[in-house]
Formats: sequence, structure tokens, C-alpha cells
Amino acid sequence: ALWPAGAVEVYTSKEVDAVNGTNLRLKCTFSSSSPVSQELSVTWNFQPEDLSSHEPVLYYLKEPYKPPAGRFKERVTWDGNIERNDASIIIWNLQPTDNGTFTCQVMNPPDFHGAIGEVRLRVVQKVHFSEIHFLLVAIGSACVLMIIVVTAVIICRHRRKKAQEKIKVADTELREKENLKVREEKEAIPLED
Repeated sequence: ALWPAGAVEVYTSKEVDAVNGTNLRLKCTFSSSSPVSQELSVTWNFQPEDLSSHEPVLYYLKEPYKPPAGRFKERVTWDGNIERNDASIIIWNLQPTDNGTFTCQVMNPPDFHGAIGEVRLRVVQKVHFSEIHFLLVAIGSACVLMIIVVTAVIICRHRRKKAQEKIKVADTELREKENLKVREEKEAIPLED
């Protein structure tokens, strides 16, 4: 009897933007109707934007195997954890020539068939203006808020100090008046005798 083979489901981001010269973790997770087997394999491939032939990026079967040649020879690292259904990799020192589509295919016998995860990578020279703008606004707002809080604290302390000085001056004047009144009363008492 033949057992029906299940499908492996693969999950990746659809599109990723990354800055030229940085490193990027390409996330790939999977689910399988069968438990993770010793024969589980992961195949990462790359197709450039010009749609020329696929290039191997990394192959995993019990351990990762880097390509012996090609653009990813020394620039890819396995960053997955099969027990956690993670088949992610890291691409180091991204270049504009890395623009294209990365595919992540997982086979977990007896589950062979399933959708292949595809990630379209776009390497940009710098971060989009909107991201920089958001970051600057967030940092600027935090700085302005801190300045306002510090200024408010200083003003409150200054006003409290002035109020305390006024109270001290008023107390001193009141005491002096009372002392003067007492002296005047003492001086006035002997005159009546």
C-alpha cells in the first residue's frame, strides 16, 4: 500500500529591502505533517533580476553545505534551527548584484511536495527617506521632550526657591517688627512707673 505524501509548507517574506554593504538574515520557516526526519533537506537558490540561470546559495542535509563557487561562496551562513522549523540563512556584505529572488525549498521525507518560499531582495544604497525621516522625528521628539521636562523642573525649583526666600524675608521682617515692638513695650513700661 502507498501512503499519501503530505506537503511541506514554507513561509518567507515576499519582499525585503536592505542597505548596500550590510548583512541580512533571510528568514525561512516551515511546517510539515510529518515529524522532522534525519533526511530533511533545505535548498536555497538565487535568481538574479536579469532572470539568468539559478545559482546555488546553500544546501542543508544534516549540516550546511556552502557553494564551492559563485557569488555566495564566502558570503552565506546557515542561521536556522531544524528542530524549531527554521531554515534561515544570513547573507553577508550585500551588493547591488544581489538584487533578485531567493528561494527556500524544504523537503522532509515522506513530505516532499509543497510551495517553495520566495523572497525578492532589493539592495538599496541608503535607507528610504521615510525611514530616516521617521527616525529623526522620533529622536528629535524625544530630545525636545527631555529639554521641556528639564526646563520645567529647573523653573519649578527656581520659583520654589524664590518663594522660600520671600517667606524667609517675611519671617525675618516679622520677627524684627515683633522684637522692635517688644523692645518698645519694655522701654515704655519703666516710664509708667
